[in-house]
Amino acid sequence: MKVAIVDDEQHCIDHLSTLLKPFGAGMDISCFGSAEDAIAGLDTLRPDIVFLDVQLHDKTGFDVLSSISKRDFSLIFTTAYEAYAIEAFKFSAIDYLLKPVDKDDFEMALQKATDKVEQSQLHDRVKVLLSHISTHNSPKRISVPSNDGYVFLLMEDIVRCQADVNYTHIFTVDGKKYTASKTLKHFEKLLERQHFFRIHNSHLINLTYVNSYHKDGYAILKDGLKLEVSTRRKEAFIKECGRF
Repeated sequence: MKVAIVDDEQHCIDHLSTLLKPFGAGMDISCFGSAEDAIAGLDTLRPDIVFLDVQLHDKTGFDVLSSISKRDFSLIFTTAYEAYAIEAFKFSAIDYLLKPVDKDDFEMALQKATDKVEQSQLHDRVKVLLSHISTHNSPKRISVPSNDGYVFLLMEDIVRCQADVNYTHIFTVDGKKYTASKTLKHFEKLLERQHFFRIHNSHLINLTYVNSYHKDGYAILKDGLKLEVSTRRKEAFIKECGRF
């Protein structure tokens, strides 16, 4: 297995290398100390797993991703800044570790990275990631994990999300239904600042698709669907709808 570490601080490279030692049998580790070196080396190396620092002197790990042609590896970001791009990682379903990297967190991320599903569709997940950190007002997408990999949806096209135990059914404006292998709570945390509101234990809805609210406790969507709004969420729901 080929592993690449991209970081501009030697002590961080040394720390990750130390954490990798117990897994070292048959593991080929290459290190790059700058974005330029990584861009020049990763396409040739064709690694299986890449640990990529977010900040690389005056460049970023995102610059590296934008500049390489082959993204058929498992990707784990490392960052010293808890707030920096964390939301973008979550939207794209790309893993990350906070510095200083904790041993248990590292082992969990490494175990996940060896899963072939993590190596699949990385190019598309990186596109989702870059759309969220872009300064351009471009449409934002979300990586939706399913049993077969990932589905990539425009957030503005999602009408509602419905809970189904440990799964979530996602309904889009074109009438399609997607089943995600994540709970509704996962999507609530991810989308709550994107004009989505959880009206009930079983439903998270896009407020831009709400047509009206009926006094008997139902939200009426633009497609005519009636969904119950729980009593304790009613006041907050009406307040949020009033912002549109």
